Amino acid sequence: MKGLKDFDCQGKKILLRCDFNVPLSQQGNILDDFRIKQALPTIKYLIEKRAKILLISHLNRPRGKELKYSLKVVGKRLEELLGTNVKFLPDCIGSMVEQEIDKMESNEIMLLENLRFHKEEKENNPEFAKKLADLADIYINNAFSVCHREHASVVGIIQHIISGQGLLLEKEIKVLEEIIENPKTPLIAIFGGKGDGFRAINKISERVDFILINELIDKEIKKRKIVFKNPEKIISPIDDINTFDIGPQTIDLFKEKIKKAKTVLWSGPLGKIEDKEYRNGSEQIAKAIIESGAFSIIGGGETMEFINQLGLSSKFNHLSTGGGAMLSFLAGEKLPGIEALRKYG
Repeated sequence: MKGLKDFDCQGKKILLRCDFNVPLSQQGNILDDFRIKQALPTIKYLIEKRAKILLISHLNRPRGKELKYSLKVVGKRLEELLGTNVKFLPDCIGSMVEQEIDKMESNEIMLLENLRFHKEEKENNPEFAKKLADLADIYINNAFSVCHREHASVVGIIQHIISGQGLLLEKEIKVLEEIIENPKTPLIAIFGGKGDGFRAINKISERVDFILINELIDKEIKKRKIVFKNPEKIISPIDDINTFDIGPQTIDLFKEKIKKAKTVLWSGPLGKIEDKEYRNGSEQIAKAIIESGAFSIIGGGETMEFINQLGLSSKFNHLSTGGGAMLSFLAGEKLPGIEALRKYG
């Protein structure tokens, strides 16, 4: 795949696919700006190269044009972080957008409205993809976290425009490929979240020494009577309690496994972390990972938000912007966004 530095960006219109899918409060304020900050090195590089910078992203899962999911709030935060003006456009395609882009000067930054306000984005509609491609000279995918989605701004667009990977996408792939090809062992994966992590367990169990799972995943496995290829590698909670967190015996068991690890992958909180009452397990495991000295990778929006709230993000070796994308990549699955870049980029 071509990288950002393979292109002459000066004076060119660069369409940068970012992931600005940040958590919002009920009042519409950004609760965690981790994903916005991760895009900054690529944006700053394009500023240095005097490009015309067009930023596109989705935010949440709107049903049509729901203004509570407008990216306007992201534009304001970008202005604060970059110390420069970011012009916001209330759509991502159409004559108004085209006219504003035609007026752009080098070093200008425009943020286009939520891609998912158009249902054609998730449908990977070829006409919608072509309209996006026609806005720019070069397309750069910098959003690893959506590379497992076959959407217009991730896959379809690449057939219509010169394309490459951004600095963040390049970094994500490099770190995760190293884990696949040359991991330090014992290698442990921790699966949390809302009970659907079992989908990647089978494939990842072939690459790791142990997989630690939370209560919800354990219940779902038992409910569906799922049988894995390597069941001996899966460590389930052992506390006989019906709760939204892992219990004290499970915490001790998980800590013992983590203490011996050389590499730890963690995706998804272990309890219902939005309630303080059920945060203990996730907090204890986070601290155990740090204390182990293992090479640590964490991914997924909820996990990242929680780690940032604890003020521990700097203690981990790699903070992945992807949850599902990270797990799919590590499981050896082909991610549509990356495959499209390899084929057409």
